[in-house]
Amino acid sequence: MSDTTVDLGPQARVLARLAHAVRDDQLDLPTPCPDYAVRELLGHIMGLAAGLRAAGRKESEGTNPGAALPALDPEWRTALPEALDELVATWREPAAWEGMTQAGGLDLPGAVAGLVTADELVVHGWDLARATGQAYAPDEAALHAARTLLTPQEGGDGGDGGDGLFGPIVPVPDDAPLLDRVIGLSGRDPAWTP
Repeated sequence: MSDTTVDLGPQARVLARLAHAVRDDQLDLPTPCPDYAVRELLGHIMGLAAGLRAAGRKESEGTNPGAALPALDPEWRTALPEALDELVATWREPAAWEGMTQAGGLDLPGAVAGLVTADELVVHGWDLARATGQAYAPDEAALHAARTLLTPQEGGDGGDGGDGLFGPIVPVPDDAPLLDRVIGLSGRDPAWTP
């Protein structure tokens, strides 16, 4: 991997372990994602794995991520790890990080789509861990990639509660752990509990 890419495998494994530990009686629990219970969050993760795999392959996936509440595949316990493995394999190809692609209906550079992928795996891993009461230690490389994506550019918000990439930034102290700062930049409160 070059300096501009990140191996998503370690973070995908973290996310797969979290998902594997979800009990059936936890599927209706609330999550930090508004309007999503755990089952919709898992459905969303499966959808984004397919969509961002397509982005890495420079294929148009043609899905609207905000169209409806994501449905959870009845076979999600086997389908989700497979989808994550395919996502990782796609983003291990140098060509995934090059040129232009499309994700969520937006045209963007492949390198940015790769950072979006890392961010989605990190932030939704945190969402799932928080919702189901699991410990969470994201992969450091993916966490740094998420911070790179979410940090406002020079002349942007500056992290004082203004708009970030995915909504209003939640202010977090500069000396807070990096995960808390990334979660705040994603528009979530690091102190969120069910």
